[in-house]
Amino acid sequence: MVRTASLLCVGMSTDRPQVTVPALAEMKRAGARISMITAYDATFARLVDLAGIDMILVGDSLGMVVQGESNTIPVDLDEMAYHVRMVARAQPKALIVGDLPFGSYQVSVQQGVESAIRLMKEGAGAVKLEGGLHMAETIEAITSVDIPVVGHIGLTPQSYHRMGGHKVQGRNDGMEAGGRDRLLEDAFAVEQAGASAVVIEGVPRELAGEMTAKVSIPTIGIGAGPDCDGQVLVLHDVLGLSDVRLKFTKQYADLRTRAIAATAGYVSEVRSGSWPDDDHSFH
Repeated sequence: MVRTASLLCVGMSTDRPQVTVPALAEMKRAGARISMITAYDATFARLVDLAGIDMILVGDSLGMVVQGESNTIPVDLDEMAYHVRMVARAQPKALIVGDLPFGSYQVSVQQGVESAIRLMKEGAGAVKLEGGLHMAETIEAITSVDIPVVGHIGLTPQSYHRMGGHKVQGRNDGMEAGGRDRLLEDAFAVEQAGASAVVIEGVPRELAGEMTAKVSIPTIGIGAGPDCDGQVLVLHDVLGLSDVRLKFTKQYADLRTRAIAATAGYVSEVRSGSWPDDDHSFH
């Protein structure tokens, strides 16, 4: 009872409706902001769900956050399936979105459908894939078998090598990849292909706002300004667990410092012999 009361007093609730794809569409119509955050295991999925998050993204960002890679490209479908399964075991009220990793949908439309089915079987409520115009056919095929799709345009991390790193997109006019006009077409293509929402990453605020006004599906921004229908951040950035600070992220806590201090306290007590004490021993 004490634990439940403490959760409720800070705005957390264990009793709320399941967040669904139709609910997201209704939030867009009502002008209600959508919150999305990454999580990669059951423990953190439970915590962010108790905080009231609307969407949990099991992102291929785990390549950098969990695996220590420099980009998302090495992550494979088996690894994504594993982490989706871990998050699903938390049984969150939030909508679980599983990322399709690089190489799991680019070979063919059929491959994309099969990969999406795999993540849905592991517990996802939707899948996310990167690309606009050139991925419209794949999005349409996946949605045709009743799998909700979240698109992802702008700074697409799986295009790391083509972009020459993680660089802001849409600053220049034109229909070339990363051009402003191309990104507007990408947003429209994703919508027309049947996607339920679209992540807009790393684009100027004005462009993201224009996309949001022109498409009927929810836009989820990251590094795209405040005018999108929702926002997504990486959990480790929010909690202050990351080593790197980025312009478009915000640290809401400094758990890195606290985690190091707590572990240092444990190390000290082990070395001094004060842990474990008699109260924590069996007799």
